[in-house]
Amino acid sequence: MSKEVNELIKQAAIKAKQETDDEPEPGLTSEIEWPVEVKIGRGLEGAIATTTKIGYVNGAKGWLVYQGYNCFDLAEKSNFEETCYLLLFGKLPTDKELRDFTEKLTEYRHIPEATLDVLQKVVTPETHPMSALATGVSILGNLDSTADDTSVEAETDVSIKLIAQLATLAGAIARIRHGKDPVDPDPELSHAGNFLSLMTGQKPDEVLERIMDVALILHADHGMNASTFTTMVVNSSLSDMYSSVVAGIGSLKGPLHGGANERVLYDLQEIGSADNVESWFKEVRETKRRVMGFGHRVYKAYDPRARILGPIAKLMTDRNPKFKRLYETAIKLEEVVTRELGAEKKIFPNVDFYSGTVYRAMGIEIAMFTPIFAVSRIAGWTARALEYLADNRLFRPRAVYTGPIKAEYVPIDKRS
Repeated sequence: MSKEVNELIKQAAIKAKQETDDEPEPGLTSEIEWPVEVKIGRGLEGAIATTTKIGYVNGAKGWLVYQGYNCFDLAEKSNFEETCYLLLFGKLPTDKELRDFTEKLTEYRHIPEATLDVLQKVVTPETHPMSALATGVSILGNLDSTADDTSVEAETDVSIKLIAQLATLAGAIARIRHGKDPVDPDPELSHAGNFLSLMTGQKPDEVLERIMDVALILHADHGMNASTFTTMVVNSSLSDMYSSVVAGIGSLKGPLHGGANERVLYDLQEIGSADNVESWFKEVRETKRRVMGFGHRVYKAYDPRARILGPIAKLMTDRNPKFKRLYETAIKLEEVVTRELGAEKKIFPNVDFYSGTVYRAMGIEIAMFTPIFAVSRIAGWTARALEYLADNRLFRPRAVYTGPIKAEYVPIDKRS
C-alpha cells in the first residue's frame, strides 16, 4: 500500500473527528416495529423503506459507515476486495475467506467473447459508456443459464460475478470507444489494478493502483440512494440480479446522481482558472444555475469521501502538473461556495467534486467517470438487494391522485 496515500487518509480522519461527535441519530440506528409513521417529502424524502445492517450515513455529522466500520478506517487499512466481502457477508473475512473470495473474483473476471463481440459492434465514440455498460450487463444475463434462479444463494454468486465482471466490461468499453481491442484481465493484479490496466492497457504503478482502490472503497455503498433503491425495487419483484443491476446503472447515469462528477469537470473547464471563479460563481447565482459537486440530499456537513479525495487530488496534480490549474480552480471554487453558502445553507463539497479531478489527473477521460462509480457501487447495490431478498416484500408505494374522478366520455366527432 502507498504510505503517502495512507497518510493523507489518516490526516483527513483526524480532521473529521475534530469536527464531530460519536453519537448516532436516535430513531435511525435501532430496530423498528412496522408500520412506522414518518414525515415524507416529494421523491420519497424521509420515507423509511426497510431496515439494514449494511451501511449508515449520518448527514448532519458527515459519517459514512459500512457494517459498523467508518470509511476512513476502510480507506486507510482495507482494500476493495475485502470491502466487498464485508458488504456482502456482514463481517471482515479471515485470511482464507479473503483468499477464496479473491480467487473467485479472479475466476469470474473474464467475460464471454459473445459479450465483447456485441459491444464492438454497437459501441462508438459517441456512445455513452453507461449505456454501453447496461447493454453489457444485459448480455451477460442472457448468457448465464443460472440467471433466473432468484434464490439468495444463486443471486449471491451472480453478485460476485457482477462485481468482478463490471470492471472488465467498463475497461473494455473504455478501449472500444477509441477503436482499441479489449485486453485480458491479469490474475496477478488487484481488482483496482486490473481495472486501470483494462482501461489503459498498461500496468499501473503502486500509487495509481492504491488511489483507484481507495476511490472504489469510498463509492461502494451510500445508503438508500437513487440507484440502490432502483436496484432493490426491481429485485423485489423477483426479477434476476442482472436486470436489477441494469436498472441501477440507468439510475446512476443521471446528472443528479452518478453523472454529477462529469458535470463538475465540465464546470471547472468552463471556469478556466482560479482567477475566473468569483465572476463565474456570481453569474451562476444570478441565473439560478446549479453548481455541480456541492450540496447533498443527505449531507449537511462536509462529505467524508470528499475529505479524503480532496488531498488525493492535490497529490495527483502534483504528480501530473498539467492538471495543476484544474486543481487550483477547484480549490478556489470550494473556497467561494463554502464562504457564500456553507454556513447559511450547509452546502459543502460532495464526493463528486474531487473524484473527477482525481480521475482526470490519473489520465482517465471524463466519459468514464460515472462507469468508475458503477464499478464500485455494484457492491452496495447487490449487497442491499440480497439483504432485502432474504425477507422480501414487493415495493409498492402509492401516489395521491389529483385528477378528475367522473369525467364524461364525449364521442370524437363531438369534441371541440
